[in-house]
Amino acid sequence: MRRLIVAAAAFVCFMPAHAALQQRAGAAQNVPTPRTAGGKPDFSGVWVGTGQAGLVPDAQGNVTFLQRGRPCHPGQECKPGINFERDSGVRQRTDTNLPLYKAEFWDKVQDLDVNGNFKDPDIKCYPEGLPRIGAPSKIVQTPTEIIFLYQSKNTFRVIPTDGREHDPVRSQDLTYYGDSVGTWDGDMLVIDSVGFTDESWLGWPGYFHTNNMRVVETLRREGNTLTWQATIHDAAVLMQPWRMTPVRRTVNANPKALLIEDLPCEDRDADHIATRERG
Repeated sequence: MRRLIVAAAAFVCFMPAHAALQQRAGAAQNVPTPRTAGGKPDFSGVWVGTGQAGLVPDAQGNVTFLQRGRPCHPGQECKPGINFERDSGVRQRTDTNLPLYKAEFWDKVQDLDVNGNFKDPDIKCYPEGLPRIGAPSKIVQTPTEIIFLYQSKNTFRVIPTDGREHDPVRSQDLTYYGDSVGTWDGDMLVIDSVGFTDESWLGWPGYFHTNNMRVVETLRREGNTLTWQATIHDAAVLMQPWRMTPVRRTVNANPKALLIEDLPCEDRDADHIATRERG
């Protein structure tokens, strides 16, 4: 019980800032949506977070999180968390929207999760890949393409929106971000990506995928609020497509806003990690 109180107390510390961010996100929607000369929503700008999804306070402003275990397939044994109150994964486990793996793959998921310090490709400085990298930090939009810039590891993606199909060569390559094409569905941009390496993970708790994965992202803008969501199709290992929890960001109104260059990732610690704790 003491561990649970510590974890809950840690979350309470985040609530005032979280509430302010929620109020800011609401205000950002109550403005007209900027549009391009062609009439489409203008996604251009620097986009910043609106708070941690899934942490909903009660009437007194407190957050209680009572799940110590790791996610597991229904009916199978769940392995316990490791150093729960100090494991940074505690916040990432608050979201109950989890990918549902076929029963025969949950032992692998559990093993990757428990031994993430030794098996997580991100720790070894590999690219995060799609969809793990999440929503873009900055967007540049033209009539024929949209460019995603990510602060993490100085990553970028160039996505055509001129109606072309997947490139017959690049869509067969095995890359971390796949071959992406964008199409418009009214005011929503739909981005379809294929051609992935299986060396990346979908998420921190050992969520692996195959090289037959397909990722469909949607992008909406309402006022100054951006909503990004991804759906993962990987029938070889998932029971059903996994529709990730939406990520909402608000535009940085400062015309001088810029992205700070991320320091290069150097794998210096992997050979010296002695525990399974991820901090």
